[in-house]
Amino acid sequence: MTETPGTETAPGARLRWWTELPLILLVYACYSAGRLLARGNEIGAVDHGLTILRIEKTLHLNAEHPLNRLFTREAWLGVPADFWYASLHYMVTPAILIWLFRSRAVHYRAARTWLMTSTFMGLIGFTLLPTCPPRLLSAGHGFVDTMAQYSSYGWWGGDASAPRGLGGMTNQYAAMPSLHVGWALWCGVVLWRFGGTRLTKAAAVAYPLLTTIVVMGTANHYFLDAVAGAAVMGAGFLLTPYVMRVANRIRKRLPFASAPSPGAGSPIVSAGCQTSAGERFPRQRESRIGSGAEPDASSTDAGEGAAAAAR
Repeated sequence: MTETPGTETAPGARLRWWTELPLILLVYACYSAGRLLARGNEIGAVDHGLTILRIEKTLHLNAEHPLNRLFTREAWLGVPADFWYASLHYMVTPAILIWLFRSRAVHYRAARTWLMTSTFMGLIGFTLLPTCPPRLLSAGHGFVDTMAQYSSYGWWGGDASAPRGLGGMTNQYAAMPSLHVGWALWCGVVLWRFGGTRLTKAAAVAYPLLTTIVVMGTANHYFLDAVAGAAVMGAGFLLTPYVMRVANRIRKRLPFASAPSPGAGSPIVSAGCQTSAGERFPRQRESRIGSGAEPDASSTDAGEGAAAAAR
């Protein structure tokens, strides 16, 4: 990831975990609430899903069907894929954020802003274009919901990729864009840019690629959903410098941001200690007298010296 000038965290603007955590939780709450509020009309969502299938057919793209048949036929692939889809984006993304915060703090704020900006753009997509995922289309379209098929292997229910009993609390028509793929791409770029080892670079390439295969093989997303997820991350990356500049301006206008710290900017270097002529350091005279030295003419102030000379 190429750093844009002005997006790094300044050495004096150290971020604190107790301010970052509420911000991240707020974004996640908006993400969850946005998915619920974006529940679109079922007929419209199905139409959008079928439109995507027709576009892919026109472009001769059909990765979903063979992958879904493979995951449905081979449980040793389908079950791990379902666990991957249901959990990793909630584990890997926060883990990389924490790692950046602790080990690459100068780059953390830009990476966090990129992730949040792209997430909000994804929420706009959910709202404007509710899309039925392949697994919810009628059986005649040839897709099988692997999470329903293998629900006995995991904590999710047969009605949604959510914990049992909570399927009604999720927006199942939030397929376009795929933030599973978008977040995985963000993780890959961050690992590649800041990881530094061959293992992290290999994970940087493998994680987004495998996530793209998983979301299609489990019939949760179309290929174009994955493309849109990558496009949203690209747009978020380009917008990040502008978002950070706006945030910096807002921060400077906040009352507590402009308040000087105690003692900051004081013109008195000695912090209230009196320094007489000829002394380099405060209390130099007292230290000499305390050590047994006799005060001489040089230790008197300028006014006393002038009076002695006149006498």
